Amino acid sequence: MLLPDPLSPAQGLGYLAFVFGVGCFLQRDDRRFKVFMALECLAYVLHFALLGQATAVASALVSLARSVVALRTQSPWAAAGFVGLNIALGAWLFQGWASLLPLAASCIGTVALFLLQGLRMRLLMLLGTLLWVANNLIVGSIGGTALELVVATVNAFTIWRLWRAAPATPTRVGG
Repeated sequence: MLLPDPLSPAQGLGYLAFVFGVGCFLQRDDRRFKVFMALECLAYVLHFALLGQATAVASALVSLARSVVALRTQSPWAAAGFVGLNIALGAWLFQGWASLLPLAASCIGTVALFLLQGLRMRLLMLLGTLLWVANNLIVGSIGGTALELVVATVNAFTIWRLWRAAPATPTRVGG
């Protein structure tokens, strides 16, 4: 496999997604988290389009729309609609098992954004991030791989901060 040009326009957009992604996962406020995520997804759409990765483009487009809609609603019906759209796009654009990674990541992110909040949302997003790491390594995305590795680290740190800031649940003594 040839190494990609680290200064190409495609990689530049991957680096931009990196900046927005790190900003996203540093947020403790769920609304700002979703705004940064939408910006990250927009940069990813352009990045993967220039890399010629149709399933990743489709997944990032759905993730972009999902992030914008999730700013307005927490509807389980909206979540189901986005998961269904991802599955349909996955069936249409299927190019082998690796093409399922970004689609699975997007479905996981959809469930997290629409049905969860705070710590639980970020824990599920961490799982999606790990799927994106695998995808980006396979397709040769330098910026995307760096982004997702840093995002996993930053998200883990934010998860730890949220966990430490959560009020302790009283322990029940006796019966």
